[in-house]
Amino acid sequence: MKFTDLLAKAWQKNNSLLCVGLDPDPAKFPAHLQGQPDAIFRFCAEIADATADFACAFKPQIAYFAAHRAEDQLEALIARIHERHPDIPVILDAKRGDIGSTAEQYAIEAFERYRADAVTVNPYMGRDSVEPWLAYADKGVILLCRTSNAGGSDFQFQKTGSGGTPLYEVVARKVAEEWNATGQCALVVGATFPAELARVRALTGDMPLLVPGIGAQGGDIEATVKAGKTATGTGLMINSSRAILYASKGEDYAAAARQAAQDTRDAINRWR
Repeated sequence: MKFTDLLAKAWQKNNSLLCVGLDPDPAKFPAHLQGQPDAIFRFCAEIADATADFACAFKPQIAYFAAHRAEDQLEALIARIHERHPDIPVILDAKRGDIGSTAEQYAIEAFERYRADAVTVNPYMGRDSVEPWLAYADKGVILLCRTSNAGGSDFQFQKTGSGGTPLYEVVARKVAEEWNATGQCALVVGATFPAELARVRALTGDMPLLVPGIGAQGGDIEATVKAGKTATGTGLMINSSRAILYASKGEDYAAAARQAAQDTRDAINRWR
C-alpha cells in the first residue's frame, strides 16, 4: 500500500495524529535491560506494541541504532512492526542528502534493506539528489523544510530572490508544485515555529507534515494543531519521542509509555 494511503488509514483507524519516535538510548533503559545484547530491539518493540493503537506512525531514528552497532536490531524492529501492526507506517528518520548515485544507495538501504514505508530526506542539494527517492512511488519522501532546532533559522529563514521569500517557503513550493507528481511527498516543519507551520500549510494544501518539537523542545500542542491541521482535521504526524519512551525508568516502562501516548494523542485531539 502507498505510504500516504497507509497514513490516511492510520489517522482514521486510531483517531490519531501522533507519531511515536523511537530514539533508543541504552543509558536510559530500565535496569533489567542494561547490558542485554538485544536490549535496543526489546525496548523499542515493547514500546511499539504498547502504543500502536494510539499512533499514526512510528519513527525510528537511524543514528540511535547505528551508534550502538544495532542496525540488525533496526531491521528486526521494522519487520516486527510490519508483522504485528501492518496498518501503522514506519518512517525511517535518516535525513539523508547526497548526489544522485550515492542517494540511490541510501534509497536502497532505507526501502529495500530496512523496508521503511517513508524516509526523511534533506532537499538542499536539489532535485537530482532527491530523484532516487522519488523513484519509489509507493514510498513516502519527507523533506526537511522548517526544522524545529533553533539553528534552522541560520539558513531556512534567509530571504531569497527579489521578493525576499524565505528559503523554507521556496522548499515548500518546490516540493508541492514540482516534486510531488506521484503524491508521495511530505515536509518536516517544527512545532516550535507555528507561524511558519501555518504558512507551509497554506502553501502546500493537504500535503502531510511531519512535526517534531512538542514536549522537550517546547512546541505547543494547541498552536501546532491549529496551525497545521487540514480542513478535515488531519494532515499531521506530530512526533513525540522522549516523553513517551522514558515515561518510566522502571520495569513498567511499556505501560507508562502507553499512558503517555494516550495522553498525548488525546491532548492533540482536543484541538482538531
